Amino acid sequence: MQISIDKESRIPSYMQIYKAIRARIISGAFAHGSRLPSKRMLAEDCGVSVATIEHAYAMLCEEGYAEPHERSGYYVCYDGAQSFPARMEAASPLLSISALSDFHLEDVPFSSFAKRMRKVLSIYGERILCKSPNNGCPELREAIACYLARNRNIDVQPSQVIIGSGAEYLYGLCIQMLGRERLVALENPSYEKIRAVYAANGAVCEMLEMDSEGISSKALQETKASILHVTPFHSFPSGITASAKRRREYIAWAKTRNVVIIEDDYDSEFILTGRAPETLFSLSPDANVIYLNTFSKTVAPSLRVGYMLLPPSLCELYAEKVGFYSCTVPMLEQYFLAD
Repeated sequence: MQISIDKESRIPSYMQIYKAIRARIISGAFAHGSRLPSKRMLAEDCGVSVATIEHAYAMLCEEGYAEPHERSGYYVCYDGAQSFPARMEAASPLLSISALSDFHLEDVPFSSFAKRMRKVLSIYGERILCKSPNNGCPELREAIACYLARNRNIDVQPSQVIIGSGAEYLYGLCIQMLGRERLVALENPSYEKIRAVYAANGAVCEMLEMDSEGISSKALQETKASILHVTPFHSFPSGITASAKRRREYIAWAKTRNVVIIEDDYDSEFILTGRAPETLFSLSPDANVIYLNTFSKTVAPSLRVGYMLLPPSLCELYAEKVGFYSCTVPMLEQYFLAD
């Protein structure tokens, strides 16, 4: 779970953590009966002591938001949230980041996969044969919004979530929405298919040199691009993660020029130490940042499913330009991922 601690604030760290978790419980991001992160895991994520987390959890218990279960952890007992109505009642909890990090191609837990799929078939029956809503089924869009609020400090409405058959498909939707023949700035080097998809859709690509902190400040200021496609965390193939200062530069550049950033966050679920840096999307919700992620790496390569988060400023444009496209992901896979 991602909680930003302001070390210079007069508000103690335990109080900042308490308020952040309380807000997520009230909003419904942590549903009634769901388990909160362990004290040790949350302490590592926040960079504080276990005692600090214990203090925050004690306050949540005193005020009736959570309760301790012996040898099991802390669970949400607040049931007044209606922001995400009954979204998780008929579904098992989403896979945690720690569970996903143990997933390897050479050791695929196929029995778990098959068991979950059979469960979905039993629950939804003939509904898996229905045509999906254009932007994806409500169950999956709501589950993604809930997961992001819990674990990535990203607060979006399900209406901002678009489901598609993998990141490459979503790249194409982005350029069709924003306009062909646009100049798109890419990291140099970057994943070769990004440039290929944009070029196939009529865009012109400009490669921006990188340094150890991300795209160089000089290259960013000199480009005339109106779209910036960037992978702030663990860019492929360079492995560079943009520094906090450089991320702020990206956002300031986009706001000053009133242009769009496409944030590709394909690898953030696999961080094994510390926590993934905050996304550009969460750092500046008022900027024109489109966020992309995929399940192809976190579940299985054959599962060609990704999702896109639109800022409110682009939702109307999306509906007008490309909202007519049918969703390319079958309902069975969507229900499976939601569960």
